[in-house]
Amino acid sequence: MMEGNLLKFITCGSVDDGKSTLIGHMLYDAKLIYADQERALELDSKVGSREGKIDYSLLLDGLMAEREQGITIDVAYRYFSTERRNFIVADTPGHEEYTRNMAVGASFVSLAVILVDASQGLLVQTRRHVRICSLMGIRHFVFAVNKMDLVRYSQAQFKKIEKDIKVLMAEFDFWTLRIIPVSATEGDNITVRSKRMLWYTKETLLAYLEEVQVDDTDSGEGFSMPVQRVCRPNHAFRGFQGQISSGEVAVGDTITVLPSKESARVAKIFQGDKEVAKSGRGQAVTIQLDAEIDISRGCILRKGYDLYVGNMLAVSILWMDDDRLAPGRIFWLKIGTQMTPATVLNIKYKVDVTSGEEVCADAVYKNEIAFCELSVGSNIVFDRFEHNRELGSLILIDRVTNMTSACGVVIKPLTRGNNVTWHNTDITREMRESALGQKAATIWLTGLSGSGKSTLANELEKRLFAMGRHTMLLDGDNVRLGLNKDLGFAENGRVENIRRIAEVSKLMNDAGLIVLTAFISPYKMDRRNAREIIGSHFVEVYVSTPLEECEKRDAKGLYQQARAGQIANFTGISDRYEQPENPDIVVDTSKHSLDECIDIILKGLKELL
Repeated sequence: MMEGNLLKFITCGSVDDGKSTLIGHMLYDAKLIYADQERALELDSKVGSREGKIDYSLLLDGLMAEREQGITIDVAYRYFSTERRNFIVADTPGHEEYTRNMAVGASFVSLAVILVDASQGLLVQTRRHVRICSLMGIRHFVFAVNKMDLVRYSQAQFKKIEKDIKVLMAEFDFWTLRIIPVSATEGDNITVRSKRMLWYTKETLLAYLEEVQVDDTDSGEGFSMPVQRVCRPNHAFRGFQGQISSGEVAVGDTITVLPSKESARVAKIFQGDKEVAKSGRGQAVTIQLDAEIDISRGCILRKGYDLYVGNMLAVSILWMDDDRLAPGRIFWLKIGTQMTPATVLNIKYKVDVTSGEEVCADAVYKNEIAFCELSVGSNIVFDRFEHNRELGSLILIDRVTNMTSACGVVIKPLTRGNNVTWHNTDITREMRESALGQKAATIWLTGLSGSGKSTLANELEKRLFAMGRHTMLLDGDNVRLGLNKDLGFAENGRVENIRRIAEVSKLMNDAGLIVLTAFISPYKMDRRNAREIIGSHFVEVYVSTPLEECEKRDAKGLYQQARAGQIANFTGISDRYEQPENPDIVVDTSKHSLDECIDIILKGLKELL
């Protein structure tokens, strides 16, 4: 059977809508399981939840926890064929807790089968799944109105739900839509027309899936291929491997490499170990060029296709992390085979999953959909998702845990990022350092309020000044009275506060100065980001004075007010402080005198000074 006749689809819906049962019944009735699977299903069903009747969901719910709870937790993939078509189905969880698993399944399919409980109608989770499917680029939808047996196969109830579905889908850009009344447990309209719903005259679910035409071709006609690997089996061969994401390429074509914009001609094309004259979208190939140009993983080969090259873009994302998203956070951004740091500049709005309305927000929580703007650490190559699924889809990866925090799509480029270019001046940092007779650095003091950061920074600057060093002290309160007076103390304000300080410190380091900062900077991620902005000149000093001692020193009574609930987002009381894991220097002002603490810090700075 031809590859083009393959249909990849997903089943989704709310909890206990019957997704696994529906697919299991389809496989069972169509004789698409082996004899031993059929026998095992019959035996397992005897101790199941259907009083000895066959429980078709057991064909897909493979995890022990799934069978015990009667719900789907992980994505279950099944491959099957009928005489008319090949299928890959992703049976996904319905519970809100596992929405991220559902999004993973939706990311690689062309059609969604969304189940609706006939006795309950459309639920919030159903609406959420429709939005996620649309976000992931699915344009073909089938709604299976399940459990018709529970409403006595009522045509009126089906018509009501059918109307609600059409109203919901009017918000989305879809190409095909079919609504089918079914009973997954009894088998009505799954593979055989139901005799109990003669008022439904269209095809069964399986028959529709066998015939529906799914045009999965991207609108971009030009050739593009993200380079996944550079192949060098010997000194005479250098090929570039990847999967063609759009268009066709042939031997003799002139292709351009992005982002460098260098060009060369295609000398050879290999599909596996077979040399071919041309190849097209979806094929995994090795391309050999007639010239030696700089190409590595993450580069894009293209011909006759205008892709975007830039460092700012607007995206729509599904947030999947347990921790909330606040502006200023930095992640690994992955688009195609490219991986680069990216900062969430702002959150323009969230989407209400029930109404579809755009809601202003300064934070995004798990399973919410939001429109954000990203700033990327270096120029990347991308396209709008509607033009190219591979170069228009993305994930955000937590830089500490390496967990996927969000998935999403590119909505548009932001051109203001292309109008700004870093200019290298003739007078370099090294020249300024030489003139000042010192090595530039940022000495970053972090710790709780009252730990002694400002006192230490002030005394350290006096010592360095006496040693003939050129310094600049940035104190937390002083900076918030000027540069950062527009920022609050909620998480997003704290994140932006630290980002700005890091950027200012970097500029001062470029001037050859030794910068001292005294900020609580409570979050590990923000200190990590500051280190990456500043570079190798960053020295983290953890002032580890215990909370009890800090409260004793609290002349302003801030801790007491925070414990009384009069101050929100106060670090150590109503907001967390994440201790540094591997600080360069540690001092405890409750155990050492001021001079002793300074001596400890200077000893740690010996190589620098």
